[in-house]
Amino acid sequence: MNILVLNCGSSSAKFAVLDPQTGLEHLTGIAQRIGSPEASLDWNHGGTKHSKPLHGADHGQALREAVALLRALGLEESLGGVGHRVVHGGSLFSASTLITPEVVAQVQACIPLGPLHNPPNLLGIALAGELLPHLPQVAVFDTAFHQTMPPRAYLYPVPLEWLEQHAVRRYGFHGTSHRYVSAKAQEMLNLAANEGCILTAHLGNGCSATAVKNGQSVDTTMGLTPLEGLVMGTRSGSVDPALIGHMTRATGLSADAVLDLLNKKSGLLGLSGLSNDMRALEQAADQGHQRAQIALEVFCYVLARQLAGLVVGLGRLDALVFTGGIGENSVLIRQKVLHLLGFLGLELDDQANAQAVRGRAGRITHSLRPQALVVPTKEELMIAADTALLVQAS
Repeated sequence: MNILVLNCGSSSAKFAVLDPQTGLEHLTGIAQRIGSPEASLDWNHGGTKHSKPLHGADHGQALREAVALLRALGLEESLGGVGHRVVHGGSLFSASTLITPEVVAQVQACIPLGPLHNPPNLLGIALAGELLPHLPQVAVFDTAFHQTMPPRAYLYPVPLEWLEQHAVRRYGFHGTSHRYVSAKAQEMLNLAANEGCILTAHLGNGCSATAVKNGQSVDTTMGLTPLEGLVMGTRSGSVDPALIGHMTRATGLSADAVLDLLNKKSGLLGLSGLSNDMRALEQAADQGHQRAQIALEVFCYVLARQLAGLVVGLGRLDALVFTGGIGENSVLIRQKVLHLLGFLGLELDDQANAQAVRGRAGRITHSLRPQALVVPTKEELMIAADTALLVQAS
């Protein structure tokens, strides 16, 4: 049985058909720049890349093209279910779940908490139900893994009524990735599933870090929304909340406009004035671009500072795991962060660090405990595995 995995965003829709037992990917693709004249459907099948223009296509047209593609490739008959990445499940979901009308209503109720992500996620669910009505669907939540956090980690020091009346608390995100790489780290350390004190750093355009103790999330950097925490591609991460009021008075912009800038024009892009792409910034910094150099320094310092703080929730540190596009491929970022965290006993192995790129996993420190690891994430595989388990159980 294969699983179709869907990840619908505001202007893109990623899809993959894979075997949840072997991890074999039969088809991967993305409909990107949806709604624009440059919209396209790009896919990889059998190791060959293809592209098709979808001029001005909306989500419905894009997903119809994707489903037509997998039918043309003879993959529909092998499908046993559809797994969806759903970003925000609030406190309602602590695990993946079969999608029912009640679940859809609950995800809709979480829209105020995930206004940028949940609507396109719900659209993907609706379209999959229309195009593939015979297949059961499963929601896999970014927030679910973090529902094990204790109150001391998820509560904000604000009036408690805000939690009771408006669901204000830290939820955390990238849970599927943190769950996968922390479990792989336990295997690499020969630890049982309920053992180990592990830090996981998911570093891409969005970044978050999590403290995983005995297989459970006990603290994380993202909060009520994915804006809190680390410096990211275009997101600021944590800033003084009074900054919003200050900038509305200083610029005449509305609070929503300032918040939009913190989400879309800040982080690496805002600091460098150049790009949100780490590869471009590393190249520019190497050529002497001062703002790119500053962006890298701030990124690494904030990451190291927050990683060190997360150790408090663990009590000790067995391993630090780097994952995500930056975490898996940036030799420089890992080097800078580990030098900052040397006081924890993490001793960088320069040769191993240089070799751990393009999907290669392994230890990148001389130190054995604690040690730093690179573990490529496989969020689509986790979504497919959860979907297959729930479908078979039903």
